[in-house]
Amino acid sequence: MDSESNKNDRFSSLGFIMSAVGSAVGLGNMWKFPYITGQYGGAAFFLLFIVCLLLIGFPVLLAELAVGRGGRGNASSSLTKLSGSKAWGALGFLSVLGAFFIMAFYGVVAGWTLHYAVLSFTGNLFENGDYAGLFNQFIGGWAPIGWQLVVMIVTVLVLIRGVSKGIERFNKLLIPSLVVLLVLLAIQAMSLQGAGEGVSFFLKPDFSKLTGESALVALGQAFFSLSLGMGIMVTYGAYVQKSQSIGSATFAVGLGNVLYALLAGLIIFPTIFVFGIEPTQGPGLVFVALPAAFSAMPFGALFGGLFFVLLSFAAITSAVSILEVPVAYATETFKWKRNSAVLIIGALCFLIGIPLSLSLGGGADWMTINGKPVFDWVDFICSNIILPVSSLVITIFAGYVWKGAAEESGLSAGWFKLWLFMVRFIAPILVLLVLLYYAGVIQVG
Repeated sequence: MDSESNKNDRFSSLGFIMSAVGSAVGLGNMWKFPYITGQYGGAAFFLLFIVCLLLIGFPVLLAELAVGRGGRGNASSSLTKLSGSKAWGALGFLSVLGAFFIMAFYGVVAGWTLHYAVLSFTGNLFENGDYAGLFNQFIGGWAPIGWQLVVMIVTVLVLIRGVSKGIERFNKLLIPSLVVLLVLLAIQAMSLQGAGEGVSFFLKPDFSKLTGESALVALGQAFFSLSLGMGIMVTYGAYVQKSQSIGSATFAVGLGNVLYALLAGLIIFPTIFVFGIEPTQGPGLVFVALPAAFSAMPFGALFGGLFFVLLSFAAITSAVSILEVPVAYATETFKWKRNSAVLIIGALCFLIGIPLSLSLGGGADWMTINGKPVFDWVDFICSNIILPVSSLVITIFAGYVWKGAAEESGLSAGWFKLWLFMVRFIAPILVLLVLLYYAGVIQVG
């Protein structure tokens, strides 16, 4: 499918919402959200996260969707078309570049989840109790590259089929499956003896635990959890029918994001509290602490396997969205056939992911800068600098430059004034705070 035919390849209303939700509910909510919630105040942090979604997430999400549908192009060309300036298109290209490099390391982490699903179902995950050692040995070897390849092959096969027959159908299959797994695992976790303490930690707020740092981390999580700044929602906006209410879609995607985070918390916190695991363990919570908990519960191999299948589903739905951003750019800018764009860009992301994976200890551990693996640096630069800058560009563009925002947003006069106020004055300041915080410019206690 080339760039011309792709112009008529649109989402249905339900397909768009499912695809946008699939993009948003990735590894960030299931892997990152639980441990930062544990570190920064439990239920109080969760409530703060929801407030931040309303203040920063919804306004920026609506802005990205409106720009994409108004421009009917990729994350770069939409800005050029709507502004008449190539300078704005160059700024939009930053999100395309970010999505490309994010896909390179995201495929690696998604591969880890597939590996752990297989390990759990076979029972091999629980053969020895050194889960930290097992994880470090795995990511420090060559095996992750094979699993990364599996993720990339699945992602490429979905994207080759296009928007409606590929991305939409894939998400219509996986998102309901994801919901079933979430509910099943949440019921199982909350039925464990002693699970009430974990549920209380997650749902009963203690606002004395909140700090200035908690607020900035909640802002960052609200921002990242909706896949903002990657060009995904601008790209998806270009595939949305004119009859689709993007205001309603924004609310639906945001609500789906909150429900996903809620169910993730109801799976993880009861489980770790029952088995005496600290909720502040950091990234190792999922790949080290939770396997220890699964090993101690009845049918642990089954539930552990289902949990990592859930992670895999979430990872791959997001991977499909991320890779679509540079694919859309290549088909429109270079006039590549869609199949060629998907195969070439998928192959490049995979090849770049190899040294990133090996920098964690698989023979290329010399690839470090200031003692930090290149994998971590690429993650840091993309997630904490490129994404906030790209979102800042969108908010300024939608709030001050683009004159068609009112019509394209489809909002009533009252809602539009509120959204315009948020996107002009509130969201840019909060995005800038997130950028300065994660870049290390400002520090709070």
